[in-house]
Amino acid sequence: MGKVRRKKGKAGRSGSKGVRASAKGKRVQIRGKQASARSKGAPIDVDEYIAAAPEPARGRLKEMRAAIRSAVPVDAVEVISYQMPAFRLKRVLVWYAAFSEHCSLFPTASVIEEFRDELGGFTTSKGTVQFSINKALPTALIKKLVTARVAQCEKAQRS
Repeated sequence: MGKVRRKKGKAGRSGSKGVRASAKGKRVQIRGKQASARSKGAPIDVDEYIAAAPEPARGRLKEMRAAIRSAVPVDAVEVISYQMPAFRLKRVLVWYAAFSEHCSLFPTASVIEEFRDELGGFTTSKGTVQFSINKALPTALIKKLVTARVAQCEKAQRS
């Protein structure tokens, strides 16, 4: 038997930008990042993220959220960025997240370097501080880190 040649072309494509064919052949409108993240089960807001966290971490996340909120300006908004909760004021100030054994704060590498001595008892990496779920959350330290990050952003904006 001879080979069957198929015509090259737009087979399987819908032909218009921002629209794709679904599995059943229907056209489905794509709505950018939110639609693609949502299809992967990613949270669409901070409340949904916290509600999905397992119970030991959920309480710590709520404490961390309250501590951060008290240190950021009132006009800062909560967003999901990189599939994690964050506070934003023209740019993301800090991120925070829950993991199986710890909660993390992501205040950027320069803030962590500035508070290196005070962070001696915690696991840190370039831009992350980890707080064990089994220990009390150091809310005063979290507020200091966030306040330093806010000051850093305000200074950069003035320059």
